[in-house]
Amino acid sequence: MSRFEGRTALVTGAAQGIGRGVAERLASEGASLVLLDIEPEALERTVRELRAKDRPVEAVSGDVAERADVRRAVELAVERFGGLDVLAGIAGITEFSSVLELGDESWRRILDVNLTGMFIATQEAGRVMAARGGGAIVLMASTNAFYPEAHTAPYSTSKAGLVGFVRAASLDLGQHGIRINAVNPGIINTRLSKVLIDDPIGGPEYLRRIPLRRWGEPADIAAVVAFLASDDAGYMTGEDVTADAGATVGVVLEVEDIGLGEHGSGRADRDG
Repeated sequence: MSRFEGRTALVTGAAQGIGRGVAERLASEGASLVLLDIEPEALERTVRELRAKDRPVEAVSGDVAERADVRRAVELAVERFGGLDVLAGIAGITEFSSVLELGDESWRRILDVNLTGMFIATQEAGRVMAARGGGAIVLMASTNAFYPEAHTAPYSTSKAGLVGFVRAASLDLGQHGIRINAVNPGIINTRLSKVLIDDPIGGPEYLRRIPLRRWGEPADIAAVVAFLASDDAGYMTGEDVTADAGATVGVVLEVEDIGLGEHGSGRADRDG
């Protein structure tokens, strides 16, 4: 497919994980890329490998929570490729801590990157897109936006805020031909989720509750991002799309859990 041939995309948090997966997917479909990430060595490695596949890629080492860094990336897209058509805001961080133990600095930093950084990127990219007559923005939320877990208060708060931001921003951006949507990934096999995936007890137990019985890969989420950024989703804006293999659909009850036996039938009551 070449849905992004002749188009330019800015990907934040692009050096690894979901961000890298998104960059690879957009590049494979013809996009010219500008990548923004705070880790220069990982960013350089990603750029080098994409260029080895003859993809047009530029990079900016910077912090998505710093407007000057984001603006440099947007300006580079305009200078190098003539404009900006797609923003994929993927950069995000977390810290696992109880609310009673969480420090002010950690709270502020997580919201700065996960929420304020998305606002900055949307505004800087959106201004260029508006001048060009339109574009597509896809921001990375999380199932924690509506299904929070213990020790994730600032992360869950930032992602819930992001979903609200996408809905509100769609009302302002639509008149400029700009679509904005969010993706809610489940547990994806990245550095951010290693603490759960590699847990010898918690990992298998969590995996048992996922209907498709597998962890997600960056490519799974990249495919959703590419869809939302493409003309195939041309009638979608202000939405958040969940891709979690069914993990948050509901509680999965196996036959053994409700005592039906191999050929039994009936219903399970919560209280009896």
